[in-house]
Amino acid sequence: MSMAMTTRERFHAVLNRQDFDRLPLIEWASWWDKTIEFWQGEGLPKNIDRNSLDMLDYFGLDRYQQFWFRSVHWKCPKPNAQEAGHGAGIIESDMDAYEAIHEYMFSIEDGYPINVQALAEGAARQATGDTAVWFTFDGFFWLARTLLGDEEHMYAFYDEPELLHRINQENVNWMLKMIDEICKVCTPDFMTFAEDMSYNKGPMISEKIFNEFMKPYYEQVIPALKERGIRVFMDSDGDISSCASWFAGAGLEGMLPLEKQSGIDMAQMRAENPDQLYIGGFDKLTMFAGEDDMRQEFERLLPVARQGGYIISPDHQTPPGVTLEHYKTYMQLFTEYAYKAAQ
Repeated sequence: MSMAMTTRERFHAVLNRQDFDRLPLIEWASWWDKTIEFWQGEGLPKNIDRNSLDMLDYFGLDRYQQFWFRSVHWKCPKPNAQEAGHGAGIIESDMDAYEAIHEYMFSIEDGYPINVQALAEGAARQATGDTAVWFTFDGFFWLARTLLGDEEHMYAFYDEPELLHRINQENVNWMLKMIDEICKVCTPDFMTFAEDMSYNKGPMISEKIFNEFMKPYYEQVIPALKERGIRVFMDSDGDISSCASWFAGAGLEGMLPLEKQSGIDMAQMRAENPDQLYIGGFDKLTMFAGEDDMRQEFERLLPVARQGGYIISPDHQTPPGVTLEHYKTYMQLFTEYAYKAAQ
């Protein structure tokens, strides 16, 4: 076991497969608002913002601070008449509709999407080792789906390929400018491309589609991240086991959140992709059951965690209905096994 480390030292040691004092204690995604409301009814102080560092401190978690830089401005109108439907997009799937909202895309104006003051404050904490800073971009599946909606996005791979390529190339150009602007203030420790391109039966597209519509754009952005030492992860719910190698081939280093309910097995993921980095994997549903089930889950993940390159965290947000008492038990066990992983 190594001597006590700072949050940043610990994060990089684990991902670099070096000796570490314990695993990072992180909740990689903020809690559901309904979860917090439930806990407040059980005694959680109501004056603590669920997205704040104070909330992390309350539970004894390490300080990880996320900034999500969105490709679509929040002021963007939603001309699609079906916008109220779940899975519907902002626009119809054609070039004219995209042109109509283009002025709301890819902003780099003062204060949006970069809150310079907040980022500078994060950089100051990062400099002490107290906080690991990370950020998220809308990825090359996510952004087009946001614009077009679930169903029309799927058709667009065949009916509107020019539109998809334009969206993704413009997203690349914006990302490269954003990376320069972000790093003027703070060089984050890691980042994620938000994709959400899998359900519980695997990815929603084929490898051929990935290679045509996503890989070329990743290959333009990832070198700019890696040359600054920023670790690169892909974020997708569902079963991402079969597409893990696709992303590795495009230069991405890691994946999260590795949902157990979709069939993800951490030992198998590590065996099949020995060089890949992972965050997540802890079956959040065991939190409902109590200490025995949670301990069994930590035991399942411990052998992989001991190999390094893997940070245990819930395999998505802690769900509503998990009691505050059970979550505190989870944190006690998490701390116990964080040290066991270093032994």
